[in-house]
Amino acid sequence: MSINLSKRTTSASAPRREGPSGLSAVRTCLNRLSNFAEDTAGDVAMLFGLMAMVMFMFIGAAVDMGRWLNARDQTMNAIDSAVLAAGRALQTNGGNETAALAVAQKYYDEAIKNRLKVASDSIRFEIADSGTSIKSKGNAYIKTPFLGVCCGPSAVKSLPILKESGVEFGKATLAVGGNAEQNIEISMMLDVSGSMGEGSKLADMKDAATDLVDIVVWQDQGTYTSKVAVVPFSGDVRPPEAWITAVTGTLLTPPPANIVKYKFGNTYTYKPTKCVAERTGSNKHTDVFTLAGNFVMRAFTSNGNCSTPASAEVMPLTNNKANLISKINGLTLGGGTAGHIGTAWAYYMISPKWSSLLTGLSLPVAYNTPKTQKIAILMTDGEYNYTYDNSGVPTTANGANGSANGNSSAAQALATCNQMKQDGIDVYTVGFDLGGNQTAENTLKNCASDNSKYYNAEDAEALKRSFRDIALKISQLYLSK
Repeated sequence: MSINLSKRTTSASAPRREGPSGLSAVRTCLNRLSNFAEDTAGDVAMLFGLMAMVMFMFIGAAVDMGRWLNARDQTMNAIDSAVLAAGRALQTNGGNETAALAVAQKYYDEAIKNRLKVASDSIRFEIADSGTSIKSKGNAYIKTPFLGVCCGPSAVKSLPILKESGVEFGKATLAVGGNAEQNIEISMMLDVSGSMGEGSKLADMKDAATDLVDIVVWQDQGTYTSKVAVVPFSGDVRPPEAWITAVTGTLLTPPPANIVKYKFGNTYTYKPTKCVAERTGSNKHTDVFTLAGNFVMRAFTSNGNCSTPASAEVMPLTNNKANLISKINGLTLGGGTAGHIGTAWAYYMISPKWSSLLTGLSLPVAYNTPKTQKIAILMTDGEYNYTYDNSGVPTTANGANGSANGNSSAAQALATCNQMKQDGIDVYTVGFDLGGNQTAENTLKNCASDNSKYYNAEDAEALKRSFRDIALKISQLYLSK
């Protein structure tokens, strides 16, 4: 029995020894899993890995944005430099738009040579606003090395430096009058003598003068004004009828008595007109107002008609663009070329000494007023060749005496120009189809304030460029949007 029990015990205990050994292995595995789960040492590494990715993304984005900002600043500065250079070129090259655009492109190309490499750049330049501004357009993009690879489907491959539809493009504007924060008074003498009837010369002059008015007279006439006076002339000048008595010292109605001249036993009668000739006396070339001793002479002709037609009556300073253009377009032809009389009246229309007649909107400001330009533009197509004797009769008329002032029309015009320049008036002169007439050329050259203000236009296109160039030269250049 003992043996049998012993065998059962032995045989029964073997499984009990094996049982605890298997549980131990399970317990060990569970313990290790529990220990692994409770172990926080690996969290730092995992979090660092995740955070590092985000940090690298932000750093990459910052680098891309820095590159974009740098390229944008360089591009914007290059554009601003280019349009300003082109605007200045327009002011100095006779209004040559093609040359100005070439200057803009050259400045831009030079300015971006050290710019960061971009993916594309189609920036270009064009003339706008009737030739008074230069603006840029086009697109420019820069690649993004980091943002282009880090975000999968949402990756940003490039960023726009400038977009065609944007409003940040550089624009250089040549502004006159109120738009340039200064006042401008322009007196424009226009030749309507008979020779202007050749071909399309009169129409060409109207186009050029209208173009200038369109540029220099802006719609905003608030704080600052830009005003123009129109002084047509031929063999005389026709002031407004209401001025005749004041400027000549003689009544319009009844008119002064006829003047009788004699030649070789013949009698010639000359009747008073509604136009004026030159002024005599010590102030013959100044802008002193026409009081006693300083009146201008009444012009007399054989039929009592003016050389200058009624359509060419003087228009004093105004900023009414429509009225100015209507006046210019309505000009018709007259007779001779008394340029010295036209020059004198261009002077009077911007003289503060004529405030007795030039009132309200037409009143010129005082000389040397801050933020004010006074400009005379003298245009003719030939030699000044018409003078009057001391009674107001043309020196070419039968029985007439010599020039009342003893000088030619050209010499008298030059004396008046010199007086204008002494008063601070900028004098621009424009010769149109002078045909090589050296006397005419010399008169205009010497009347101008300097050589850059003298123009010798051989044809219609050159005439328009001349007037356009004057408008640009008297403009102020500034950056706008």
